[in-house]
Amino acid sequence: MNKKIAVLICIFFSIASQSQNLKLEEIMKGDAFIGVQPVNGRWSLDGKKVYFEWNPNNEFGLSTYFWKNGSSKPELASLKEAEFSKFDFKENKASDLFYYIDKGRLFSYSAKNKVSKKLYQQSGSISNLQLGFEDGIVFFEQNENVFKYNTKEGTIIQITNFKKGKAVDADTDTDSFLKNQQNELFQFVRDQEAKKKWNLVKTNAVKSDFPKGYYYGKNALESIKINPNGNYATFRLTEQPDTKSEKMEVFVTADGYNKTPDTKEKVSINNLVNTKFGIYNIAKDSVYMVNFSSLSHIQDAPKYLSLYEKSSNKEKADKLIVVQEPVYNQNGSYGIAEIRSQDNKDRWLVSLNLEKGTFEEIEHQHDEAWIGGPGIPSDSFDSGTLGFLGDNQTIYFPSEVTGYSHLYTYNLKSKKKIQLTKGNWEVRNVTLSKDKKSFYLTTNTTHPGNRNFYKLPVSDGVLQPLLTKDGAHEVSLSPDENTLLVRYSYKNKPWELYVAENKKNTNLSQITNSTTEAFKAYSWRTPEVITYKAQDGTLVHARLYKPRTDKANKAAILFVHGAGYLQNAHNYWSNYHREYMFHNLLVDLGYTVLDIDYRGSDGYGRDFRTGIYRFMGGKDLTDQIDGKNYLIQNYGIDAGRVGIYGGSYGGFITLMAMLTTPKEFASGAALRSVTDWAHYNHGYTGNILNFPETDPNAYKKSSPIYFANNLEGNLLMLHGMIDDNVEYKDIVRLSQRFIELGKKKWTLASFPVESHGFKETYSWVDEYSRILNLFNNTLLEK
Repeated sequence: MNKKIAVLICIFFSIASQSQNLKLEEIMKGDAFIGVQPVNGRWSLDGKKVYFEWNPNNEFGLSTYFWKNGSSKPELASLKEAEFSKFDFKENKASDLFYYIDKGRLFSYSAKNKVSKKLYQQSGSISNLQLGFEDGIVFFEQNENVFKYNTKEGTIIQITNFKKGKAVDADTDTDSFLKNQQNELFQFVRDQEAKKKWNLVKTNAVKSDFPKGYYYGKNALESIKINPNGNYATFRLTEQPDTKSEKMEVFVTADGYNKTPDTKEKVSINNLVNTKFGIYNIAKDSVYMVNFSSLSHIQDAPKYLSLYEKSSNKEKADKLIVVQEPVYNQNGSYGIAEIRSQDNKDRWLVSLNLEKGTFEEIEHQHDEAWIGGPGIPSDSFDSGTLGFLGDNQTIYFPSEVTGYSHLYTYNLKSKKKIQLTKGNWEVRNVTLSKDKKSFYLTTNTTHPGNRNFYKLPVSDGVLQPLLTKDGAHEVSLSPDENTLLVRYSYKNKPWELYVAENKKNTNLSQITNSTTEAFKAYSWRTPEVITYKAQDGTLVHARLYKPRTDKANKAAILFVHGAGYLQNAHNYWSNYHREYMFHNLLVDLGYTVLDIDYRGSDGYGRDFRTGIYRFMGGKDLTDQIDGKNYLIQNYGIDAGRVGIYGGSYGGFITLMAMLTTPKEFASGAALRSVTDWAHYNHGYTGNILNFPETDPNAYKKSSPIYFANNLEGNLLMLHGMIDDNVEYKDIVRLSQRFIELGKKKWTLASFPVESHGFKETYSWVDEYSRILNLFNNTLLEK
């Protein structure tokens, strides 16, 4: 070969190789480097267009685009069209009219004539739009009261009269010495009082059809809902706890003065509040509260309390509960309510008798850890999947009774309960067809890391596969249900929008192209999703990133994803896209990377979900150590050259790894990490560790700050100073412990303008440069 040609070939491959090198400064731009993917896909009312938010030109923010059949590419929507596409339309099935609220005003829209008409506007905004069973009846909320609007007659009637505070009534004033004295001494005072009473009797003799005032004191009035026939309004009164909020110091401000905004309330039994569920009978103009003390198991004490002698000897009492807004069948003859205990260990479904103010219990679900799972929110003030089938007497709902979230029906007349789906997989999302005869289900049937899409006819209960290839499918049905709008991604392919026919094993047609040329220039790895057995025999899934054999440096890094019930060892594009790209960079340098779905992660059923109950830093940490040992045994990793890093819960696990198993990892980087769970928020922490006042042992063994004396390896901590989720104070308190204990092998990097999720590219670059330097300096052979 000619020497010049050989040299040119070498130069070419050298340049090509360099062009493939990943740079932190580029990948830490996130979507600006990858390309901004489309979000919030939705159909137009006539089903001829799809709308979505997108930013293909790397502008300052998202804009609304549309696509219609026959288009070569999406087009930018006008501001008016974009705004209209986002309204929450309520369809009047008896006509072509839709109703919606825009800036607190009520509008109708004729699909036939494509004309909007303003129906109601006042200085007080309206909200909570509901359609009545009777054609042309619309209900809405204004100033915490319900109004009935008859669109045919043009009449508006206020049907509730809820008022904060107490009724002012002179007759109920507390007697005082001076008042009694005045009445005793002066005839004038006695005459005025007699006249006042006479006038009151005359006034009350003239009856008004305006609803009487119902005063609800200092409570919060919540979840007002009218039943479809307009005869009853239900509501919830919630006591306002006198709790203290955490404060955050903001140093970098526009005017140069520090600010100290409130952030959140810490986990505490004091956050449990009394709630009441009320029914307003419109015909009788009366309010009555429902007594739920006969709910089954409402006085059962959690098992963990038996570990504490004082708590176990307490007298039995009803659990504090939360009653959600009822769900009604079409004509309002049945109303079903979901009820949660505020310790979130119990969930009830009840059928309400609104006329009598009573209920009949349908279903009780209990979890000694906490209620949750797909379709069943883990917040006791949130409601889950619940609805009626077309026969108006059968409800559907999810339950984890088998260990996986599956779909059930219950007939209110026959009292028959049927399990519609079953297996070691989960129903992730449920949509009922317009004719209410079939379900459309998102599941992980084919693999825990997939999101498949099926049709399930109620009549035969046989799953019909529509979209089942590896990856994730987020699906929206067209108004006529003939076409699917699909947001799809794969492990190394970011989200794009597609359309497909609604038929078995359908094919996708792509309508957006979002990735940049810079992103396409690199050959992104398809991480293998592997499984290994944890020390207790549980199967654990993880993403494995392997270097080429000739580049492998025998060092490994474990990445720990955040929590809040999350999955990352899946077959679709990760929310941790910067970390995904960083892992590709690490593999280019010869590292092996393992990204583990540890105990507590989403996608694997109830037992896996609750595997961290009463001990965070227990099985979730041993899953990491078992993953490390898997790499040592199968990929030749040097046991002394393994690092660990992660953010939020991942930062917490990193701290627990470095402080409770100090010989397992040579180094760790903890980002925005919880250091003491007693200082975290109520909803999330109270589910997993109960409450500091009732289960202090769970908090102590789960909090890294108690193990600061064990630090041996190299620890890097990184934290945003305006983090309103895990306050900066968390890392300051742990730092003080290290100082007092004389520990030296730790550093803290603070980011003055960053909150829990970093925003600025320069912060991401600084953060990950420090992480990379930590691992290069501690894991590579010198």
